[in-house]
Amino acid sequence: MRCDQTPAWKALQAHAGHFADFDLRSAFAADAQRADTLSQQAAHVFADLSKNHVDAATEALLQELARQTGLTAHRDAMFRGEHINHTEDRPVMHWLLRQPEGSLAGPLAEPLKLVHGTLKPMLAYAEQIRADAQITDVVNIGIGGSDLGPQMAVLALQDFVLPGKRFHFVSNVDGHELAAVLKGLKAENTLFLIASKTFTTTETMTNARSALQWFRAQGGHDVARHFAALTTNVAAAAEFGISTTFGFWDWVGGRYSMWSAIGLPVAIAIGAQGFKELLAGAHAMDQHFQTAPPEANLPVRLGLLDVWYRNFLNYTSRSIAPYHSALRRVPAYLQQLEMESNGKRVDRNGQALPYGTSPVLWGEPGTNGQHAYFQMLHQGTDVVPLEFIAVKKPTHSLKDHHELLLANVIAQAQALMLGKDDEGGHKHFTGNRPSTFLLLDELTPASLGALIALQEHRVFVSGSVWGINSFDQWGVELGKVLAKDIHARIVSGDATGLDASTAALLQRLRA
Repeated sequence: MRCDQTPAWKALQAHAGHFADFDLRSAFAADAQRADTLSQQAAHVFADLSKNHVDAATEALLQELARQTGLTAHRDAMFRGEHINHTEDRPVMHWLLRQPEGSLAGPLAEPLKLVHGTLKPMLAYAEQIRADAQITDVVNIGIGGSDLGPQMAVLALQDFVLPGKRFHFVSNVDGHELAAVLKGLKAENTLFLIASKTFTTTETMTNARSALQWFRAQGGHDVARHFAALTTNVAAAAEFGISTTFGFWDWVGGRYSMWSAIGLPVAIAIGAQGFKELLAGAHAMDQHFQTAPPEANLPVRLGLLDVWYRNFLNYTSRSIAPYHSALRRVPAYLQQLEMESNGKRVDRNGQALPYGTSPVLWGEPGTNGQHAYFQMLHQGTDVVPLEFIAVKKPTHSLKDHHELLLANVIAQAQALMLGKDDEGGHKHFTGNRPSTFLLLDELTPASLGALIALQEHRVFVSGSVWGINSFDQWGVELGKVLAKDIHARIVSGDATGLDASTAALLQRLRA
């Protein structure tokens, strides 16, 4: 049953109607156990949900909504390998990429063998590159999930990165990005990783061809040594001159592919053991999602909170504020994960939805954001739920820095909730602004893996309740198709049949 047709949906609408007077300060005053009740430890991640606009009745109704929409059955179908990506007739098995070897029987045993049959040589290659002192720079060329995940992870785990090697990420077809990276490199010291499942992605292959031209112009000859491909199109890679390839499968979506061969730059950066720990942390969260009861299941609780905010309190965006500079690319990573997954306007049957789906995600690391957009979060006219991510232990020894950082993140969550009275108005903070607090003890490969897997499953939960397919991305295609036509017209100058605005822009660009 689609969510808006369930009794629970109607009950939530009525509940929300009585929620206009809800105030966090009053909720804490009335319930001394609120912080404990609305906090939870899952694999590597502690979550404090107590500063959100929810109460016990809200959570109970949301859990009922999950039951009535068949959430657990949908989750179990994913973990059985059923083809829940129905528009592409594929299973959804990114979780299998972090499943321990030999741990599954039945129909999933064979694909798990394939996973480890690729993982082992990939990690061996990573160790080979780590031991090669001549390779000082690794350039990953990809886009979307072939860029955001590895880039985010290498930055997040910079304290574990092998000294003496630098990592660069090129995604934009804008040549300024590639040119800026190449400017500081030498051909004999550089390894290029071309990340494209089909080896046909326009942006990636344009950058790859330019990188190859640069390599040869710099006197490089051994393409097979200095280029590797993360692709299933081995023939196209061989034609390019690449002999080292690592593939993955059509049941791995791009934005879920960091755990596959797409994670090769991460494996080179942090080593085979570090990459295994990343997978193990994600697997621990997989197990929590798969086995914990819904009312004590952190991905379920977060995903249902997202539905509550989006559909019943009409909060249309969520801000992400990681209070750790190494996590600075996490907001961008989560943008793709959630908005590409759940930015859908039709249900699984292709019927237009009468309710909203994905919120807009955005953010910057703290404390930078405090001196920018936090003004709006505290005193703006829109209520924007904020998600803090903090790390208990630093890896540096600089005095006072981490204590000040943690003081700021706790204070911001407190200030959003408490507010401040001011009769003049300009210094008045309404307070009662919602936030979630995610805390890691340390930022390690395992804790990062758990944090990202938590976000993946949370997106699954909200998408499942909304009755949409979170695993296709047809909205990416139209502009790419039109760009091919426009590119030919930019070269030829032919504006025949174009709308007036596009034709005028084309002529201005050619003038």
